[in-house]
Amino acid sequence: MAVNLQTGIPWMMCKQDDAPDPIINTCNGLICGETFHGPNSPNKPALWTENWTSRYPLYGHDPRFRSPADIAFAVALFIARKKGSFVSYYMYHGGTNFGRFASSYVTTSYYDGAPLDEYENCMLQSSNLKNHYFQEHILITHLVSNKRGHVFKTESNCVAFLVNFDKHKTSNIQFGEASFQLAPKSISILSSCRRVVFETAKINAQHGLRTAQVVQYLNNVDSWKVFKEPIPLAINNS
Repeated sequence: MAVNLQTGIPWMMCKQDDAPDPIINTCNGLICGETFHGPNSPNKPALWTENWTSRYPLYGHDPRFRSPADIAFAVALFIARKKGSFVSYYMYHGGTNFGRFASSYVTTSYYDGAPLDEYENCMLQSSNLKNHYFQEHILITHLVSNKRGHVFKTESNCVAFLVNFDKHKTSNIQFGEASFQLAPKSISILSSCRRVVFETAKINAQHGLRTAQVVQYLNNVDSWKVFKEPIPLAINNS
């Protein structure tokens, strides 16, 4: 249907690797730098349409949050490994489902672990990655086990992504004419392939602390009520 509309504007299709031209197949998930197969055509960009900042919250499930360092690592890996050109966060701004707006089993407080809560408080030490645009060719060099370097070069510029996949050990590696220390599960971005300008394990940003205060105690049976309403069946509404 989308192709037949002939809008003249490219469509994006989340999680469909065989999306037909001119639809751009994209990735949704936590680690698209590892799970995304990449664009299904050389004339399509690598797009991450949903970078999940937390886990889908359901009643009865323990809340699971992602650290800022983990999010930054995933973004940098997607850019380096998949030549990613776009990353969108889901959700970046959390909120509350009021009334009947929530879907089945979804908690009232939706994505409360997002970088911004519903009051626009910065809940995580968040940091924005600058966009990098590279041309010509990419050179992949293997360093040692669990470490990898992604080097983007032009005639006048060079940017390197040094990756340490080891979740527990810090690594000292030799790259070019210098030695670099990589924190566990981190990526260091080098300007001119020499100077570290960003480390995913070191995110320094202002963040807030939220506290709660009891405004009403519901310790009396007269303080709250429960009511039921009939759930209509489709057969009765046809």
